Amino acid sequence: MSQSLENLHSPLAVFILDKQRRVISANKDAEQLTSKKIAEMQGKNLDELFPQHKETSSLDNLIQQTENGHPISKHSILLAGTELGAPAQTVLTSIIPLHGATNKPGNTLLTLDITNQSVHHQLLLNSVEEGVLTVNKQLEITTFNSSAEKLTGWSREEVIGKKCNQVFPPEICGNSCLIQRSITEERPIAVHTVSMPRKDGKSFPLSLKSSPLFDQNGLVIGGVQTFHDCTDELYSDLILSSVADGVFTIDKNRLITSFNAAAEGITGWTREEVIGKPCHTIFHSSVCGSACLLQKAIDLNNSFIDRSIFIKGKAGNSIPVTISSSPLLDDFGNIIGGIETFRDNTSSIRESLILDSVADGVFTVDRNWKITSFNNAAEEITGWDKEDAMGKSCSDIFHSSICGKNCAIAESLYTGKAASNRSITILNKAGEKIPISISAAPLTDHEGNIIGGVETFRDLTTITALRNQLKQKYTFDEIISKSKAMQRLFNIMPDIARSPSTVLILGESGTGKELIARALFNASSRREKPFIVVNCGALPETLLESELFGYKAGAFTDARKDKAGRFAAAEGGTLFLDEIGDIPTSVQVKLLRVLQEKIYEPLGSNTPVKADVRIITATNRDLQSLVREGLFRDDLFYRLNVVKINLPPLRDRKEDIPLLIDHFIRKYSAEQGKDIVGMSSGALSILMRYDYPGNIRELENIVEYSFILCEGGYIQSHHLPEPFSTAPEAQTTGTASNSNAQSLEEIEKQAIIIALDRNKWRKMRTCDELKISKDTLRRKIKKYGLTNPVDDKLKKQKKTLDTF
Repeated sequence: MSQSLENLHSPLAVFILDKQRRVISANKDAEQLTSKKIAEMQGKNLDELFPQHKETSSLDNLIQQTENGHPISKHSILLAGTELGAPAQTVLTSIIPLHGATNKPGNTLLTLDITNQSVHHQLLLNSVEEGVLTVNKQLEITTFNSSAEKLTGWSREEVIGKKCNQVFPPEICGNSCLIQRSITEERPIAVHTVSMPRKDGKSFPLSLKSSPLFDQNGLVIGGVQTFHDCTDELYSDLILSSVADGVFTIDKNRLITSFNAAAEGITGWTREEVIGKPCHTIFHSSVCGSACLLQKAIDLNNSFIDRSIFIKGKAGNSIPVTISSSPLLDDFGNIIGGIETFRDNTSSIRESLILDSVADGVFTVDRNWKITSFNNAAEEITGWDKEDAMGKSCSDIFHSSICGKNCAIAESLYTGKAASNRSITILNKAGEKIPISISAAPLTDHEGNIIGGVETFRDLTTITALRNQLKQKYTFDEIISKSKAMQRLFNIMPDIARSPSTVLILGESGTGKELIARALFNASSRREKPFIVVNCGALPETLLESELFGYKAGAFTDARKDKAGRFAAAEGGTLFLDEIGDIPTSVQVKLLRVLQEKIYEPLGSNTPVKADVRIITATNRDLQSLVREGLFRDDLFYRLNVVKINLPPLRDRKEDIPLLIDHFIRKYSAEQGKDIVGMSSGALSILMRYDYPGNIRELENIVEYSFILCEGGYIQSHHLPEPFSTAPEAQTTGTASNSNAQSLEEIEKQAIIIALDRNKWRKMRTCDELKISKDTLRRKIKKYGLTNPVDDKLKKQKKTLDTF
């Protein structure tokens, strides 16, 4: 109902009062009754309008009775004249609390009827927005206003004189008839909400109130019932109750006026316990008091969004929440309080705390490779703050040895499987290299759609240092081995190195005989002197003697000047004679003299030269067999065989293969400037099954070849030379991981294609492998336009047959 009554002409004096009994509006008849203009009446109390009115207190009492929402109709009171000496008159007063959409709670419609004409009374009722009906003591309807007609679909003429239970359902007019109870008990009945069927059979939620009607003598003559459609109110309550976030409202005094179901669940307080209480006594939040965000929102008429605070639950427990506060406005834009929503962050805080308590670094990326989370350990290892890392590309933060072409997250997304325990290097914020071990996996939603990736990494700085210390145990000089045979050799080599005795090193080609000779030299007292190597098998007999002992000018046709031999070059140091089993008999005699007498004669000279040289020899031939065949002097053999070292072939010490591969990778990475950090487990398993007839030299050649094909990261099986390279499908996978950085959609598409081909387009097996639902696979096949090559072939064959 409009709050302006100035144009309402009726024998009724009509006033609209606010909660403090002050006039908001009045009509022209009210001017005549009070002898005051409408403008003068506005804002005045009843006792100011009727200074000699003996029944002012009665009016106040009557209005107070209607504060529970129940109207009073045609109550007789004695009204004194408004002017001195004016006679008193009996008036019928009606008081109706207003709750319509355009009226504020607490407003009251007051009418004073000095004519007692029912038509005016009906006009008054029709001006009320709420439905109003009255009944006599027999529960027969005596009045029915226009709002009641609109709400129920019944016309006034159809219901007047009928009993109310003929119009209203049993929920209203059954055994617990509200209006009957109010008449019988002579008291108002509290608000009830029921489902009301209209005349056309459609139902709507109805909120109603019932009160008794009294005559002039205070006797009950019937009852009055007001009702209104509460669909909007009910839906608002239902919506608030279904919202997952807690919601509450306060008035201007910070008293709680509403409290939804989620708020009850989060705090432990019930709605009945908190309504009407100051919000700070319920929440005890970290911003209660002068920093109250809700009060700031009211004072500044502004909203505050997503602020993280702590509140106290009913049990005294601290609850992390995210709040949003806004002012609450009425229909006229006036601030009447505030509203606040809050979300329980306990789960997310717990997850964050768990991640931050993990010693390993953890980060996640979205589909665009942007970092979306970064835990404390990641900050410590990389030197980057979380705030600086969030939103940046992961390659901009890590600068790892596999970024771009061999990205572990990309590989895991491509294969649909986790990539575990990869050892790589990254650059921290200061530009320092940090060795880490990584594991990566795809992130998927509940439908199997890829939404990003997660990677964990562990700082291997300490482990690498320990590993280097451990490697020292497996090394002697540049020789690497952890086999038992080689470890026994490492234990005695220092003693052999300190001895001046001749050493004979036996072993297959490629086992590292020269490395042993150099290690003995480096550990000997002669290490500051020359170390001369002669491959006896590479020189013809005519040159070998002059190469070893030198010659004088004129010793042979082209000898124009003296030339010192290798013995002279090695004076004071060590001479390593490799392939000693290939030297001719003539040279064997001279070599025997050097070993026995420590002297030799250059070609073309009769003057002996003293030789202070330690001799180390090596061969891959069986010297004892050569002695038996007469191809090698037995006396020379015994002179050489003072200290014998047998090197086992690589096939007998395969535990050394990973150590040797790591050594060669570091060597060629330094030489070629490639950032290759290791060999994949698949490639390593292939090499571990090989017997290596060429021994360590062959293994080194394999690694060197792999460096040609591998651009960075890990050496894969398809980088190995023939016959070690793997099947075509493995090559396809490797090629994908070596290609330029791909989008997640491309990676996802390739993963689905490979899985379908591998499972011969059996979709259930493909779903099991990719761990996605059948609907998701069907949607992805349609999205990427994938077709079964077998079906395509059959279609082509059918088309060919159709042409005949």
